[in-house]
Amino acid sequence: MADVKPIHSLHYNLEKVSSLADVTAPPYDVIDAQRRIALLERSPYNVVEVDLPQAPPDGDAYSHAAETIDAWIAEGVLRSDDQPALWALTQQYTSPDGSANTRNGILARVRVEDYGAGKIRPHERTQPGPKQDRLDLTRATKLNLSPIFSLTTRDAWPHIRPATTGEPWGEVTDPDGTINRIWKVTDPAIHAAVAGELAEAELLIADGHHRYETARTYRDEIGGEGDHQFTLMALTGLADPGLTVFPTHRLLSGFGGDPERQALLRDGLHEVFEITEIPDDQLDPATEHGVGVFGYIDAHHRKAFRLHLRDASKLDQHLADKSAAYRQLDAVILETMVLEGILGLTEDDIAAKRGIGYAKNIPDTLALLDDRSYDAAFILRSTPVDQVREVAGAGEIMPPKSTYFFPKLLSGMVFNPVGRTKV
Repeated sequence: MADVKPIHSLHYNLEKVSSLADVTAPPYDVIDAQRRIALLERSPYNVVEVDLPQAPPDGDAYSHAAETIDAWIAEGVLRSDDQPALWALTQQYTSPDGSANTRNGILARVRVEDYGAGKIRPHERTQPGPKQDRLDLTRATKLNLSPIFSLTTRDAWPHIRPATTGEPWGEVTDPDGTINRIWKVTDPAIHAAVAGELAEAELLIADGHHRYETARTYRDEIGGEGDHQFTLMALTGLADPGLTVFPTHRLLSGFGGDPERQALLRDGLHEVFEITEIPDDQLDPATEHGVGVFGYIDAHHRKAFRLHLRDASKLDQHLADKSAAYRQLDAVILETMVLEGILGLTEDDIAAKRGIGYAKNIPDTLALLDDRSYDAAFILRSTPVDQVREVAGAGEIMPPKSTYFFPKLLSGMVFNPVGRTKV
């Protein structure tokens, strides 16, 4: 069961900041040093100051985040609501394939559960470093500063949609053009309807695995009942018409000056795949059908190829203990047959990104080949949402970067207290 409740929110006081657009930010894990500076130039109150904190001289980054939040509360920049609220969110966007969409979501606090059938399921492997960072930040601030994006097997949006007919509480247009609108919903009847709809739902974490596993650890170390038993989520129905998922392409390095390694990859690919040279403008395999289909190009020859898996039965042998949905994932096929099978990389190598890079679109992929940051690239198809659900339903975990859910959720719209004394 999913235990979904309204949030006793801490949020920006829109009478005290220039605009919500100036204080929100992309997720912390996509912000580099230059972008962090640019966000703080918009406003010294930008959420990046606390969600991606930097240590002051002779200080601690996490303590600095907590002290900053306390200072913002004292200044009236942040305020708490007397009434708990659900927050209705719409994201109007143009997807990477050029189509116009609107994705709907509900910001709520959700009881933290151990992974399992009928509860909450992950879909990608995680790494220990980011989890420790998020745990230290949660301990210091006692807040969820950014939402976990989860997909629900039941759709609660119709219950909250009537509350979105008026002017939104806040609106932000991202640098990528996504228009984010958010409404504060305090009606207890709507809260009850949403909670009832989702009570029997299974939740699939789409983005924010590290934060969810942090929430589990934090729950366990505090113990007992309380706000720490819940975490901040944005909930979108699997049937939402605006839900889209896109691929993350793979790049390889370490081949430029190594003829032996080049030959290893070349010969291995010919053994595993049927390979056909194609025009450059057909590099994207998005419209191709079949199991294990990729686009391929390297930095030296700059010729595009289509790769089709020769023999799926070999894959079945390697992954006999896995479900059919898992075995047919392009990211799994590439990891199993190429990264591990041909190149001999281990799961630790892949997790640490040793000689592996990622890109969200084909132009960025080609640019990384042009400047010789990488030597070769595999262009992947997107993973259908239903396949993500099937894999998670089987209790299996996908390789890193198997999915790219777009658009990303902003940090800074709503904060969820997890043990902080009410202000």
